[in-house]
Amino acid sequence: MVGQGVLRECLLDPDVQQILSIVRTPSGQQHPKLRELVHTNFFDYSAIEPQLTGYDACFFCLGVSSAGMDEAQYTHLTHDLTLAAATTLARLNPNMVFIYVSGAGTDSTGRGRIMWARVKGKTENDLLKLPFRTAYMFRPGFIQPLHGIRSKTKLYQFFYTALNPILPLLKSAFPKSIITTEELGRAMLNVARHGYPKPILETADIVRAASAAS
Repeated sequence: MVGQGVLRECLLDPDVQQILSIVRTPSGQQHPKLRELVHTNFFDYSAIEPQLTGYDACFFCLGVSSAGMDEAQYTHLTHDLTLAAATTLARLNPNMVFIYVSGAGTDSTGRGRIMWARVKGKTENDLLKLPFRTAYMFRPGFIQPLHGIRSKTKLYQFFYTALNPILPLLKSAFPKSIITTEELGRAMLNVARHGYPKPILETADIVRAASAAS
């Protein structure tokens, strides 16, 4: 869902010249500046490395729910998968800005009781050690999908559909706690272009970055 949101904003932004979207299956979406690259092994990019050079930014939006997983499984699909992509890109594009979509409540200390928060925290910490030009960790809370964007997680989509009638009211009441897919995409683009005063952006920071002048 986050990936769909930032892709939409990239396609609309006149400053974005080319987009490479790495996918497991074709989305069917077509646009003159969009190229989709089908790749099935997200732990090994050696076969497509020549196609991953020359990019200014990476918006890493891939993630899974921790529901039903033990810590080893979730670490493999969250930390290991993310670092496989990031270490490859850091080597190929040292001037790249890397933006990772984490989540509100992520635990940077690695000592908290909540498993997913510890794993996300370790992932963030290890990403910040890589030799990118700079890296930013986005920690959105509740995300309101706009423009027909839907979550691929059925349970999440059920809740989004059920809450849809009151989401505008909640957004008005809690503007720094709820963001839209449009705001998140704009914030990622603005931070990639202009940076941000700190490497970890909570929801209020993301809202602020979204409204910054492009």
